[in-house]
Amino acid sequence: MMPNLIDKIGDWNPQLLRELKGRLKFFNVAIAVATSLLLQLVVFVYQFREFPDDQYSLMGTYCRLRQGYQGQQNQIYQQLDQDKIYDLNNFFSNNFCPQNQIDWQMWWRDHWEYIFLTFSVIFVFTLLVAGTYLLINDLAKEESRGTLNFIRLSPQSETSILTGKLLGVPSLIYLVILVSVPLHLLAGSSAKIAFNYIFSYYAILVASCLFFYSAALLFGLVSRWFSGFQPWLGSGAVLLFLFTTIAFASSYNNGLNNATAWIRLFAPWDTINYLFPHLLHVYNGSQLNRLEFFFLPLGENIVSVISFQLLNLGLCSYGILQALKRCFRNPQASIISKGQSYLLVAFCQVMMWGFSLQYWQNNSNYYGQYEPNLIFLAIYNLGLIFSLIAILSPHRQDVQDWARYRHQELSSRKSVWQDLIWAEKSPALVAIAINLAIIIIPLLVWISITSVLETDNWLNSNFGRLKLLLAVALSVSIIMIYATIAQLILLLKTPKRSFWAIGTIGVVSFLPPMILGFLGISSSKYPTVWLFSTFPWAAIQYSGATTIFMAFLAELSVLALLNFQLTKQVRLAGESATKALLARR
Repeated sequence: MMPNLIDKIGDWNPQLLRELKGRLKFFNVAIAVATSLLLQLVVFVYQFREFPDDQYSLMGTYCRLRQGYQGQQNQIYQQLDQDKIYDLNNFFSNNFCPQNQIDWQMWWRDHWEYIFLTFSVIFVFTLLVAGTYLLINDLAKEESRGTLNFIRLSPQSETSILTGKLLGVPSLIYLVILVSVPLHLLAGSSAKIAFNYIFSYYAILVASCLFFYSAALLFGLVSRWFSGFQPWLGSGAVLLFLFTTIAFASSYNNGLNNATAWIRLFAPWDTINYLFPHLLHVYNGSQLNRLEFFFLPLGENIVSVISFQLLNLGLCSYGILQALKRCFRNPQASIISKGQSYLLVAFCQVMMWGFSLQYWQNNSNYYGQYEPNLIFLAIYNLGLIFSLIAILSPHRQDVQDWARYRHQELSSRKSVWQDLIWAEKSPALVAIAINLAIIIIPLLVWISITSVLETDNWLNSNFGRLKLLLAVALSVSIIMIYATIAQLILLLKTPKRSFWAIGTIGVVSFLPPMILGFLGISSSKYPTVWLFSTFPWAAIQYSGATTIFMAFLAELSVLALLNFQLTKQVRLAGESATKALLARR
């Protein structure tokens, strides 16, 4: 029977069979099973440190006499009679709860709940952290041994290979968890936890594994320069993320009524705490109870919470898998194409705006719902755009190839604009502009709505509609200048162009504001200087509309000159590449 099963696995997925044969050896399996059983024994026995013995206190949680004695204690403390307080404390120290007055049923229920919740946390950390480490480490070893290229050349599809990696590499981790699942189910049933809640937890855990494991494979493919440090960096980042999010989830003051909710929902803690409120000792109710998405009350029932979490993790995992397919066969290809970047940016805007538009602290006006999220959304989008500039901007050879074909096909009916929007080897300026348009369209709609519906708010009193629109235009123009500079640097003949591009953009983006802050040149006293920085918003309320408009015209002039130079370089590159090709013929 076992050979037949192995043959079926090999026929379905040869890569999975290869991974399982290399890992599921007798010694490895024995160690995994023994580790799981030992862990179960430790968790089961550890709770017995609070076992109600013969010296169990009368004020203990499980003593049925506790309520009566607690009433007497409150009366005596209210009277402030020190003698009676001393006698009562002496009585409690010398007398203990009779064994027949201990609520054993309640103790065992809490004992099983402790076991269930402990394993629920252990499963998350073990699967996500250890599994991430194993996947990244496996890719690093395949790369160092040179076997990864043989896998790329195999006739298997990318989906088959990646599925084999996802299922096979962490197989020993899966075995440790599977051996613990029966005790976990028994503990949940004994603790009177509904099975639909338990299986909802398993569904979230599987979806989280798919997301983090896919991200781990992508990180392993695109971070080859880290060499042997890759697994520690990737798994360490996951561990830090899990610890950070569990701290936020366990604090009732850190609500989910802002744009950061989307980031937190990539960790399973808030959803698990929604299913099992005692997990993080937040007894006022999970923060997900009040979660809204575009004013839709997602947190009202378990079906909407679990469905949204699974949909979010599923869509993000699908997007990562598409990037994996691009990078797996061709390591030199960009992570995503220009078309995929438009979908990515649009999806990010929908998610961040959805969590921004909630009834924030019972404030029903449009500005009150969104204003606390302005800084979060600005940081997210700034990081997203800078990442896309690095990913989408092609290097010198790619631009030369594209320019050569454009130079040879001048009579072609194919529009150059179509190439600039979709072609991967064309300069990325138009694609960056389209992504910026996707980002600012929701912001412009919000400005219009608040301007129409609110007659006395911060938007009208401090900024004004025109000044806010000019601030958006300034931000767009400065980012387009940075994108053009990056593309010009990538066209140079110097080595390590990527390093110089990233360094230059980092310097021109963040060094001037740091210098201005260090020199004490504040945005309130010298607003004109700040209008030309990466953060012109800081000076908008201190500048006149005319000054802002003139700064915008100056930035447009710089952008036009840079793009003129870029167009010239691309044309010359195409002509020189064509001449070189003809000379070789």
